[in-house]
Amino acid sequence: MDTQVLIVGAGPVGLTLANDLGRRGIRCVLIEKNEAPLGYPKMERCNPRTMEIFRRLGLAQAIRDAGYPPDWPMDNYLVFSMSKPPLMKLPFPTVAQARARIAATNDGTLPLEPYQIISQYTLEPLLKSAAEGIANVSVRYGVELVAFTQGGDHVRSEVKMASGERLTITSDYLVGCDGGASAVRRQLGFELEGESLMPMRQALFRCDDLFDHVTAPRGRHYFRVDNQWSFLIVQDSRRHFTVHSVVDQDSDMPAMFETLVGTPVSYETLHIGSWTQRLMLATHYSDRRVLLAGDACHLVIPTGGLGYNTGVGDAIDLSWKLTATLRGWGGPKLLASYEVERRQVGARNVAASGRGNAGRKVWRDAYRPWIEDETPEGEVARKHLLDLAAVEAHKSAGVVGAELGYRYVDSPVIFREPGEGPPHNIETYVPTTWPGARLPHVWMKQGVSVHDCIKDGYTLLRLGKERADASRLGDAFKAIGAPFDILDVETGAPRDVYGFDYILVRPDLHVVWRGHRLPPDPADIARMATGH
Repeated sequence: MDTQVLIVGAGPVGLTLANDLGRRGIRCVLIEKNEAPLGYPKMERCNPRTMEIFRRLGLAQAIRDAGYPPDWPMDNYLVFSMSKPPLMKLPFPTVAQARARIAATNDGTLPLEPYQIISQYTLEPLLKSAAEGIANVSVRYGVELVAFTQGGDHVRSEVKMASGERLTITSDYLVGCDGGASAVRRQLGFELEGESLMPMRQALFRCDDLFDHVTAPRGRHYFRVDNQWSFLIVQDSRRHFTVHSVVDQDSDMPAMFETLVGTPVSYETLHIGSWTQRLMLATHYSDRRVLLAGDACHLVIPTGGLGYNTGVGDAIDLSWKLTATLRGWGGPKLLASYEVERRQVGARNVAASGRGNAGRKVWRDAYRPWIEDETPEGEVARKHLLDLAAVEAHKSAGVVGAELGYRYVDSPVIFREPGEGPPHNIETYVPTTWPGARLPHVWMKQGVSVHDCIKDGYTLLRLGKERADASRLGDAFKAIGAPFDILDVETGAPRDVYGFDYILVRPDLHVVWRGHRLPPDPADIARMATGH
């Protein structure tokens, strides 16, 4: 069997990569050793940047239709149980509220799409169905990678079918999206560097009428104040609930669910498993024709949802660069820039996840055994913990700067402006068009973003009153064979936010170059941008 790209691992990252490669016309085979998508969630939050990406893939509305309804409350609570008054509310806007605010804002500070809650066991079949609808994508479950060898112009992979039969797949490139225990990464000899923290258990329960029995308001997360780091997540059906806790054995998890709920309910235990908090980064992301994406190259604690969403960013960065390379217009530095760009994002997001977890640990460590007592000592303990939580708890979710403000530094395919560039900020997003940054979302007219008008190649935005002839720049990209388009944007909010008359944007909406005049050497810009 021959294909252009072999993808190992059909989690959300591998499925996203297959969908984007497929829509770009690249032949790919996606293999997964499990015989069906997972029946339990490891993730449930698509952050705003991920939803912008799914919008470009034409999947955003289907994902919203399958996930939380737009008016479901997104608030988090600190509780002793869901049957007692909450100790603290951590408010977050609903999707509907976030969408209304986005529609009314045109200063570049907000994303084009709000976040969306959708459980992994819902998202994976949706992405699988979309990939299977693309003629040049083959999705095969029950197929396990055994080993691979790299040649000068190919990768030869041995795979094992569920029946035990072994096949050889020859591909131009191999991408390992096969998780933290990645077989691809292990064969490459790359290490995961960092730290392993707390072992925990996760369980999935079904309770159809839970919110009819508890007094806690409807929300998304419920953090129990205890010394076991227990919390409950409301999954997308609002009938399924995930509990994480530090307990001695699997059989302790149903009792923890009952403790969190705090009142008798009828429920079913669907899954119990173990996991360990890890903050780790692979030593490398690629070796010649074999590349890694997602948890195969970075592991984070799920505070702020930076694991899966960082993996989607990996997939989108890699997809268009593989496409360019396979079609012959991507130079040698283009695919090499994948590791340069995405590993720095992985490192920043591992650090951001650690920061959020450290904030949670501050108030968790304030737990005292008498904290629930209606005594002066209990009152003092509660006040102390809640005072700490008021300062620290938001750090777990306050990562909009990491979500929208990530910027590629020292990339060989990004123009280097003099100076240091804007600082990286985890909590706060400040819109910028500094080369390497994601182009901020700005409305061109009601319901139509600048993002929506940018095609899948390189795009020159002409934003000033003077529209200089850009044919020399277009000819330079054409000579390389790279797709190039010009988008004329009326003066107004986009020009005010972007701050420059000309901006060159690449297929993933990151800024390559900007200026008040067209570049004097268009061939140099085109060759740099395409990795030549």
